[in-house]
Amino acid sequence: MFEVFFSTFVSSSIRFVFLLAPFFVVTMFLALTRGLPVTEKRSIIRRSSVSALILGLILFFVGPLLFSAIGITLNSFRIGAGSLLFLTAISLVTNGTRSHATGLPDEDRDDIAVVPLAIPVMIGPATIGAILVYGAELNSVPEVAGGLLGLVSALLIMATLLHLSGYLETALGKTGLNILSKISGLILSAMAAEMVLTGIAGFIASTSAA
Repeated sequence: MFEVFFSTFVSSSIRFVFLLAPFFVVTMFLALTRGLPVTEKRSIIRRSSVSALILGLILFFVGPLLFSAIGITLNSFRIGAGSLLFLTAISLVTNGTRSHATGLPDEDRDDIAVVPLAIPVMIGPATIGAILVYGAELNSVPEVAGGLLGLVSALLIMATLLHLSGYLETALGKTGLNILSKISGLILSAMAAEMVLTGIAGFIASTSAA
C-alpha cells in the first residue's frame, strides 16, 4: 500500500509541476508585480496559491461526476484534454508562453492574485482538463492520497519559485526563463501525447468489447 502511495505521489508531483508550467508563471508574475513592494508580492503569492489549490482540489474530485453528468467517457475526455494540452505545449515550445495567457490585463485590477495569476496563468483550460482526467484515473485510497499530496507539493514548489522569482530573473535572465519554459513545453507535449494515445487505445478497446 505504501509503495502504491509513494509511486503515485512522485509521479503526480512531477506531472502537476509541469502542468503548472512554473517558469512561464514566474515570468508572468514578474511582469504583473513589477514595482510592487515585497510584502504585497508575498501576499499575492499566498492568495494565488490558495486559490489555485482550492480550484485544483475541486477539479481533482469532480471529474467522474462531470463525465457521468454530461454523458461522456473518460477515454473521450482524455483525447479532448490531451489535444488541448498539446496546443498549450506547442505554444510554450514556440513562444515560451501559454496561448490562453500571453498578455497582461488591459485594465487596472485591485487584485491580480486570483485573476489572472491563479486563473488562467497557473491553471488554464488545458490544466483544468488534465487535472480532471488525472483525478478520475485514481481509484484506490493510496492512489488518491498520493495524487492529492502530489498536487499540494507541486503548488508548494510553484509558490517557492515565485518567492525566488527575483533571484531567478537575476540568475537566468528573461532568456533563461524563456528557454526553461520551452523545455517545460516539450515535456508537456509528451504528456499530452500519452494522454491522447491512452484515450484512443481505451476507446478502441471498449468499442471492440462492445
